[in-house]
Amino acid sequence: MAHRDIVVIAASRGAFPVLKLLVASFAPDLAATVFIVLHIGRHRSILPDLLSGWGPLKASHPANGEAVQRGRIYVAPPDRHMVLHDGTLRLLDTATENFARPAADPLFRSAAAEYRTRVVGVVLSGDLDDGAAGLAAIRARGGYAVVQDPADCEAPSMPRSAIAAAGPDAVATLDDLPEVLHAAVKGARRREEHHMTNRPDLDREAQIAESGLVAPHELDEIGERSALTCPSCNGALWRMRDERPLRYRCHTGHAFSALSLEEASAQGADDAIWGAIRAVHERMIFARERKQWAQRVGREVDVALEQARIQENERLVELLRAAAGVRER
Repeated sequence: MAHRDIVVIAASRGAFPVLKLLVASFAPDLAATVFIVLHIGRHRSILPDLLSGWGPLKASHPANGEAVQRGRIYVAPPDRHMVLHDGTLRLLDTATENFARPAADPLFRSAAAEYRTRVVGVVLSGDLDDGAAGLAAIRARGGYAVVQDPADCEAPSMPRSAIAAAGPDAVATLDDLPEVLHAAVKGARRREEHHMTNRPDLDREAQIAESGLVAPHELDEIGERSALTCPSCNGALWRMRDERPLRYRCHTGHAFSALSLEEASAQGADDAIWGAIRAVHERMIFARERKQWAQRVGREVDVALEQARIQENERLVELLRAAAGVRER
């Protein structure tokens, strides 16, 4: 069995108890390096200090360009993607992926391209679907995929998405995760043994994603232009040809798996409806003011006209509120 010495972990809501259990189970002489992405956004993080206190390995936010050392835990710092490149860690301020920075997919994708069969990818509790595409890339490059059992998660969406996208080698409960992870590092047999797939598009996507802004023709190499627009910058979206999972990218660097894009689409539609409600309500307010003016000056024809406008806008508001799923109490 081939030893695997690169462990990449995606964690979000509900993952703190899992991380605590995992790092406590690590041996002081662990023959691997651990990389963790927790969805913290721009907020200050004390996770490295917590991890260092929970187990025997030193954890830290890496410096840009820092060389990877075995037996260490590296945590993606606030507001930066963490990727692996030529034996070093790079910190990127490129666009968000799945609305997150740091995000798990950039780390997973770079690990798959750089270390291939030496990688163990782990997706823990969290919302939406960050990590799913990255875990699929790890498996496609011959790495080993572990997912926390969704039934055992506070937030099961990330694990469920990862299972659907990657077909993991192991699905483990909280209590079983340390043993499963250690077995994976020691070379546990993959669920489906097959030759590593010839997927140059995976490596090309990793290169494009790390460069930030890209020319449209570069995205044409790995995707097809769609009729959809990016919810973050309103640019055109390319649908990636690798459809497990279904994913999209724009030329400014934003990237979305299907679940994240659907969440943004639903929010955008909701915002548009409420914007329309506001506009119609303002028309109603204006019509009432005009009606009051007409009443003061004795223009009965205008009073009737404005009343008709008020009633028309009231009906329109009700239709819009129904579309937004809102009812008057």
